[in-house]
Amino acid sequence: MTARRATLAGHTYEFPSLVELLAKATPARSGDVLAGCAAESAAERVAAQTVLADLPLAVFLEEQVVGYDEDDVTRLILDTHDRAAFAPVASLTVGGFRDRLLEWTADGDEAAITGLARGLTPEMVAAVSKLMRTADLVAVARRSPVVTGLRSTIGSPGRLATRLQPNHPTDDPLGVTASVLDGLLHGCGDAVIGINPATDSPARTVELLELLDAVIRRYEIPTQSCVLAHVTTTLRALDAGAPVDLVFQSVAGTQAANRAFGVTLDLLAEARAGALELGRGTVGDNVTYFETGQGSALSAGAHLGVGGRPVDQQTLEARAYGVARQFAPLLVNTVVGFIGPEYLYDGKQVLRAGLEDHFCGKLLGLPMGVDVCYTNHAEVDGDDTDTLTLLLGAAGCGFVIAVPGADDVMLHYQSLSFTDVLAARQVLGLRPAPEFEAWLARMGLLDDDGRVRALPPDAPAARALLAAAAP
Repeated sequence: MTARRATLAGHTYEFPSLVELLAKATPARSGDVLAGCAAESAAERVAAQTVLADLPLAVFLEEQVVGYDEDDVTRLILDTHDRAAFAPVASLTVGGFRDRLLEWTADGDEAAITGLARGLTPEMVAAVSKLMRTADLVAVARRSPVVTGLRSTIGSPGRLATRLQPNHPTDDPLGVTASVLDGLLHGCGDAVIGINPATDSPARTVELLELLDAVIRRYEIPTQSCVLAHVTTTLRALDAGAPVDLVFQSVAGTQAANRAFGVTLDLLAEARAGALELGRGTVGDNVTYFETGQGSALSAGAHLGVGGRPVDQQTLEARAYGVARQFAPLLVNTVVGFIGPEYLYDGKQVLRAGLEDHFCGKLLGLPMGVDVCYTNHAEVDGDDTDTLTLLLGAAGCGFVIAVPGADDVMLHYQSLSFTDVLAARQVLGLRPAPEFEAWLARMGLLDDDGRVRALPPDAPAARALLAAAAP
């Protein structure tokens, strides 16, 4: 490609490749510094953004960030590209695309935005996000609803669902069920009751699936369960006849990174087909769940693109959404601060990454959620997560993840508490998934204003749920 240049204050900056242009245009984050691809100054970043704004969107169909011949994610993205869906923006530059999105947002033209999804590549949406401020990311994502369903409907406007995450350091059934009870009594769990198992044992995976399924069936809770074991373990659970609602897998934006996760596109297709055969849905048939996170490819040493150049972590994150989109997921979430400060250093970087990820996923047609979380050695605190949670709620985020007391005792990181979710719903006027909200009302867990009641532990609803959850 021809080198792209910009001159600022008498200094000329040159960007020899698309990979370098995208990296230098990215808002500052520690992971790109670690990879050696970040802009060396604010001036260089502005120069790159200036060049990027003038780049035609169609270039992303001609030049690859990761080579077509050596990467199955690139092949998937380009081979499934819908040129008819792309047509409304095909003549635009990246900057012109930003302006058009904001025009449609101001006009309330949601159909114009959502209709583009199959015509956009991950690199296109990553590029336009690099030109947007926080308010832009929130406004456009809010106008890009994505609705999915299995036994509850996720992503409808005015709703904020939750993954209830009852992790336990030894997968103890009593500890898990106590957390499930706590979450349900706080009105959480409408997106999924999802456990990160302490081991990847197929037998333990089946036990946990059966435990959650028993609670859901006995009290007819309109939600789904998931044990977030490796997809190969879930395939063994399917073969054993386990009650699998959702097939889970962490995915990344390059073939090499997915190989490091022990997964291939064919394996994901096989697992999805197995879950579909069970026919466990009532309001839809979305049976996959994917987690992603900026920095995952870099942490696996699988972040190099064309010419061996490092690709910025946000562009690779968007490419992971290209993988997820192929398998019609019920849920996708970025675990935004989980890897640590080597990749997202402080609260500002975590906030920016969470909004970028949510924005990019929604533009690509994915049902996005966010695990608003951080490791204890990062420069992040509860004020940062409060801010991100409220901004995500305003942006139409499909779901967030909540754990007892905001402290995940198995994964050893900080997330949201159940009451954090209730506060966000109350402040922003958001409600749970519709089927789950109706169930909360039937169980007597809502007051006359539709808010979750403060119940004593011996209240009838609490006793009923405790009896259901008891091993």
